[in-house]
Formats: sequence, structure tokens, C-alpha cells
Amino acid sequence: MDPYISEWLNLIIRFVHLTTGIAWIGASFYFIWLDNHLQNPPDWKSEKGVSGELWAIHGGGFYEISKYKLAPATLPTSLHWFKWEAYTTWITGFMLLSLIFYVGAESYLIDKIIADLSQVQAIMIGLGVIVFGTICYEVLVRTQLKSHGLILGVILLILATALSYGLTQVFSARGAYMHMGAIIGTIMAGNVFFGIIPSQKALVKAVEQGTSPDPAFGLNAKLRSTHNTYLTLPILFIMISSHYPMTYTHSANWLVLMAIIVITAALRQYFVLRHFGKNKPLIIVGTILATIILAYAIAPKSVELTASQKTLVVDDQEVVQIIESRCSSCHSISPTDDIFTTAQGGVIFSDLASIKQWAARIKIRVIDTKDMPFINKTKMTEEERLKLAIWIKDLK
Repeated sequence: MDPYISEWLNLIIRFVHLTTGIAWIGASFYFIWLDNHLQNPPDWKSEKGVSGELWAIHGGGFYEISKYKLAPATLPTSLHWFKWEAYTTWITGFMLLSLIFYVGAESYLIDKIIADLSQVQAIMIGLGVIVFGTICYEVLVRTQLKSHGLILGVILLILATALSYGLTQVFSARGAYMHMGAIIGTIMAGNVFFGIIPSQKALVKAVEQGTSPDPAFGLNAKLRSTHNTYLTLPILFIMISSHYPMTYTHSANWLVLMAIIVITAALRQYFVLRHFGKNKPLIIVGTILATIILAYAIAPKSVELTASQKTLVVDDQEVVQIIESRCSSCHSISPTDDIFTTAQGGVIFSDLASIKQWAARIKIRVIDTKDMPFINKTKMTEEERLKLAIWIKDLK
């Protein structure tokens, strides 16, 4: 595919994915908040089947919201459904995954150092893992474990940890992280498609037929909606993780990912409890401390120089030559790379001054995490990384 066309497709699909994702997560957060803030209604409303109500003010007007225990006696003329936000987010997410990691498998998904896969093999493994993870969740959530949240949560965490480890053994670090995100996103969309919407349709059908709705339908929809709300922050992290190589380039990147999933899910728990008027600041303190400990644990080690290396002097011209031969194919005014037609991240190395300007970024991406050059496409050597490290160190 022409790189320019690919970039435009990337932009359009990513923009739609982001927009619909905001709508989906926003609706999810709002309804969880709403459900947890409902108050007991007056007796005359209870007699009509209302289980909770809420008054709110927004946009210069008052809103009166009522929730029925099961369903009203008759359906209103217009009934609003919340499903297309989820479906569109998943569809555009899968399109984005396919465009970047499947069409561009050899650049983004396959790391020959980790596993020598063909494009077809990598795609089949990726799709297989997504289907496998989703089926495992669907099977578990349909058993009696759904009534034992803690046990179900532990089992799912163990399964997710195994998948996270397995993915890092076959894919590039970025590819592994994004496929964990794809599994979580598919589970979330599946919760809407397989659980929430069918339950809501059953409630509507019962009202239309004049029969008493089964309470199990409402409980099932609420359970899956609750699961989704705890998965929102983990998947948001994964969506932005490619910008932070200190997480996915670590030797235990699978464990780093699971730690961040637990931390972000715990953070969401704090806000869910706040909806009930329960302020648990220790949860916030715990997530902050856990993040600090994680950051310390995965911090890159300083480059240790030998006695002879400490006396080595790297001149500016040598650095310019390294950058020009290893980095400028992507990071220049007119990139020559076959994939990246514009300078990625707006980083352009045009002269010595620009190299010094981005010295801190070079240290993080080239020396500390070794995330750049991208999948070491230009074959930068360890000796060249060392020379850049010495040069940057002498700049201070």
C-alpha cells in the first residue's frame, strides 16, 4: 500500500475510533455513576415500579431521572439504545489493528529476534489469540462464577497474565501490548453484543407481550456493564502505550502490563465506591505508591563505562554521521523510509543543533529503552549507541 494513502487511512480510522471510544466510555461512566447515585423514590413512584430516582442540573436545565426495577407497564414511543458506540469503536479498532499490525506486520508485529514468523503466521496467531481470549471470558461469565466476583476476577487475571506472557514470546513488544488491548476491547464489545443488548431486548419483549420480565436479564446486563467499567482504564493505557517504550521494552514487559492493568482497575474501583458515598483515599494512595514502585523497578540502568571508555571522546561530527546513517531516513525533512513518509513525532535531525535539541529524547529512545531505530531497521550497533551515550553525557 502506498505509504501516503496508508497514513491517511490511519488518521481517519484512528480519529473515528477515538471519537466513538470517547462516546462509548463516556456513556459507560455516566450510567455507572447514575446507577450508583439513585435514591429511593417516593411511595407513589414505587407503586409504579420505579426503584430509584435522581435529580440533576446541567446545561442550564433540571433533569428528573427514574429507573424502573424491571420495566414500565407500557413502553414509550421513543426508546434510546446505547450500542452503536461500542460496535463502532470495536469495528474501527479492528480496522486499525489490521492496517497497522497485519498489513504492516513485518514492520510492527513481527520481531525476528523474538520469533521468525511469516506475515500469515503472525496474523493467524493474532486473530486466534483474540478469539481464544474472548471465548474463555464468555464461557466463564456464563457459569456460576458470575455470582462470585472475586474468584472470577482472580481466574481472569491469571488467564490474562498467561496471554500477556505468551504474546510477548511471539510478537514485537508493541504488537503484544496491542493484542492484549484487542482481547480486552473484544471482550468489552462482546459484553454489549452477547450480554447487555440481548438482556435489554428480552426486557422489551416481555413488556410488549404483557408478561413479567425475568429479573435475571437486568442482573446480567448490569454485571457485564460493571465488568466493562473496570476494563476501561486498562484499555485506555494500552491505547497510548506505544508512546512510552519504558513500559513495553522492559525484559518483563508482560509483567509490567499486568501491573498497570491492576493499578488502573484499582483506580477505577475508587471512583465506583465514591459513587456510593464511600471515600477510600487509601486506594488512591495505594495506586500512586504502586506506580512509583513500578517506575523504580523498571527504570533503565545507567550505562556503565569501562576505564578505557571513560577516556573516550566522541566528537560532534561522529555523532552527526551516526544520526544521519541510522536515524535520518525517518527523522528528516524528507524521509526516505519506505513506511514513514513524514518525520515521526515531529522529530527532525537536520543539523548538529537539532540533534542537541533532541538529545534527551535520543537518550530515552536510543540508549535507555533501545526502542529506536524502530525495530532497529537501520541496524544501529551497540558501539554506536555507546558513542551517543558518551556524547550526551558530556553535553551536561
